[in-house]
Amino acid sequence: MSRIVLLVPGWQNSGPGHWQSLWEAKVKGARRVEMPNWDFPRRPEWVEALDDEIARAWRDTEEPPVLVGHSVGCIAIVHWAKEGRWPIRAAMLVAPADVDREECPEPLRNFSPCPRRALPFPSLLVASQDDPYTALAAAGAMATAWGSRLVVLDAAGHINQAGGFGEWPRGEALLKDLM
Repeated sequence: MSRIVLLVPGWQNSGPGHWQSLWEAKVKGARRVEMPNWDFPRRPEWVEALDDEIARAWRDTEEPPVLVGHSVGCIAIVHWAKEGRWPIRAAMLVAPADVDREECPEPLRNFSPCPRRALPFPSLLVASQDDPYTALAAAGAMATAWGSRLVVLDAAGHINQAGGFGEWPRGEALLKDLM
């Protein structure tokens, strides 16, 4: 059986040209975690949906899945890890949203406070020098707290389609290395 890669999009989901959507069709074993409400995310519901998908991945393969989060999807992963009952192979956390910042959009505030302890699995945090939703210093603090290896991209915005990230081959290479 092949390893499952669970894609965990952020607020309002990832559109058809977003790298997560493209990976869903392209990366072997990749599938999206469908959240109960993309526009008005509720932390307990998102964590439960993630837990259900991780359990399903275990039933399907009997192997730990790899998690690939974007934005608030990363924060859902970190909240899940506090009490997660399933082993995870690794997690790639791309442009995690800073839900603790003062300017955080109202629909995401229920993800605050963001957990600040080491994750129980290997992780890679990919950040941008100019992400409008997370200052580089905040991303670095997250990486340190979570025990994540930090990769910083130049002028990549929120590492999404608006920032020019469709196919994103470098991201695929980072995922392959992590796996």
